[in-house]
Parts: sequence; C-alpha cells; structure tokens
Amino acid sequence: MSDPMIRRLVALSVVLALSALAYVFVDAAGPWDFILPYRLTKLGALLLVGVALSVATVLFQTITANRILTPSLMGFDALYVLILTGLVHSIGTAGYAGLSPALLFALNLSAMTGLGLLLFAALMRLARGDMVRLVLTGVVIGLLIRALTEFLQRLIDPSEFQTVQSMSYARFTQIDGVLLTVSSGTVLVGLILAWRMRYRLDVLSLGEATATGLGEPPARLHRLALLTICLLVASATALAGPLASGNSGPSSFFGLIVTAFAHIATPTHRHAVLLPAAALTGGIILVGGQMLMERVFHLATPLTVVIELIGGATFLYLLLKRRAA
Repeated sequence: MSDPMIRRLVALSVVLALSALAYVFVDAAGPWDFILPYRLTKLGALLLVGVALSVATVLFQTITANRILTPSLMGFDALYVLILTGLVHSIGTAGYAGLSPALLFALNLSAMTGLGLLLFAALMRLARGDMVRLVLTGVVIGLLIRALTEFLQRLIDPSEFQTVQSMSYARFTQIDGVLLTVSSGTVLVGLILAWRMRYRLDVLSLGEATATGLGEPPARLHRLALLTICLLVASATALAGPLASGNSGPSSFFGLIVTAFAHIATPTHRHAVLLPAAALTGGIILVGGQMLMERVFHLATPLTVVIELIGGATFLYLLLKRRAA
C-alpha cells in the first residue's frame, strides 16, 4: 500500500475519531452514569451499521461491475419490511410485542440472509452479465416485494399498521446491548470474509474473462461474496432497521454515497484500500451526520431524509457521468 493511500486512510480515521468523540461528549448535560452508556451504545450501533452496509456495497458493486448499484437498490430493504409485515399479519401486534428481542433478531437475521441469497442469486442468473437487465430486474423484483408488502398492510388493522410503520425505519435510540454484541460478532465474520477476498476481488474487477484466465472462477467468488453481503446487510438491518425514508418509498442511497466518497478519497481499484476507506467513510457519515442532526438541528430533519436527498443527486450524477463516458 502506497504512502499517499496510507495517509488518506489515517486522515479518514482521524475524522471518524473526532466525530465519535463529538457525538459522545458534545452537549452532555446530565448524570454521566446514564449518558455515557446510552451514547456509547448508540455510537456502537451507528458504527456497526455504517461499516457493514459500506463494505457490503463495495462487494456488490465489484461483483456486478457497476458503481451505481447497491443491495438496497436491488430490494434488500424491502425484504425487511415484508418480513416485518408478514410477522405482524400472522401473529398480531400482541404476539409480535411478546417476541423476545433475541428471537426477533434471530428470525430477521436468518430470514433476510436466506431470502437475500435467493434474491441476489436470481438477479445474477436472470441478468446473465447484462447490467441493464440486472438493474431492470432488480427494480421489478423490488416493486413486486413492495406491492406484496402493501397488500399485506391493507389486510391488517390500523393498530397493527402503526406497529409496522414504527418498525420500518432505522432506530438507534432503542438498541439492546446484548443484540449489539451478537450483531457485532456476525458483522465481524462478514468483515473477515470480505478482507480475505480483497485480492481475489481485485482480479474479478479486471473482468470475468480476465479473472477466469488468471485462475479465479467468477461463479465461485460471486457465491462467496453474495453470502458475505447478505450476512453484513442482514446483521445491520436486523439490529437497527433499514436506512430508508419510508417503507414504500425509495430504497436507501446510503451505500451509494459512501462508495462514491470512498472512491474520491482513495482513487484506487485495490480492495485493500477501498474496503477500509468505505468502512471509515460510512462511519463518518452516520456518526457525524447523526451528531449534527441531534446536537445542531435538534432532530428537525431525520438523517435518512438528508441521505436520500444527497444520495439521489449522487445517483443521477454517476448515471449521467457513466452515460457521458
């Protein structure tokens, strides 16, 4: 790794550390025995979600050879809301509230990982290497999932619908410490798998034909990368919920913003640099953004709305830039 890239990664690390310190200590008025554990738990959840979603997006963009695609845009967030709606519809609000947080986390994690693998495997098979077909197929499948979700939501009563609505957004104020520890373990497994693939991903980014000629079968790496992506995204989403502005609105653009900024901060195709750069950038955006929203703007605007606004503009810029090229 070259010295300029090391300096850039160090600079990102310093910015993230300053953002974390500001989040914990700025406007900390009250008893420290309450404020410190509360803010540290939220900080841990923000870092975990930011790192997991960022690394998963880098992997997904590498295996699809497209820098405008993210797991969320392909319908992963919609899966969470569909599973949530199905649970509330089948067992009711009382039954859902009676589920232990650990059991609910395990159900979400296993269901999202399994369904996510089926979703992404179907997308890759139907697209057959055609990126336009991949995008269109992903959009159509995402719309079908959202249509099924809305159909189920029309079958439940208003109180159950309120439960679904309240759980369809990312929640960092009600993070269970035990689940944060468990989710950290699953995310750590995903990060280790991603890091071990870094050189193989470099080869894959040269193109499938070149990767095959160099002895790296793309199909095998695709399967391992998809498993890692589903594990990372499912762990983060099961812990805090989806980073989307609404259950029937657009998918989250968080991963798109992170990877775009990571490529700007570290202009390289080497995943030994891109993976930590994306992880640091994701942490900075979530921790720094949440700190500004809470301490400066006093929650006047949710962070997810700002992410969707910036992410939509970033998506259009990358799309137009790709077409112009």
